Amino acid sequence: MEVLKVSANSQPKAVAGAIAAVLREQGGVEVQAVGAGAVNQAVKSISIARGYVAPNGIDMICIPAFAKIEIDGEERTAIKFQVEPR
Repeated sequence: MEVLKVSANSQPKAVAGAIAAVLREQGGVEVQAVGAGAVNQAVKSISIARGYVAPNGIDMICIPAFAKIEIDGEERTAIKFQVEPR
């Protein structure tokens, strides 16, 4: 499953387009975000992407969870959103 990493500076519409494209091609995508600003942009992006794929008959769901990731040699806690069709 492809992993998309979102930052606080990510453009929600651009990320939403990437989510929709990967969802259509591969049937699922994981979105990762570290920090409140990044999580905010990720949630907005997922909401927008749902509107992008709905006309194609895809009922998109999102499953949030925690993930341990390594950034610059440090272990950090990220929020991951598993996005897939219902």
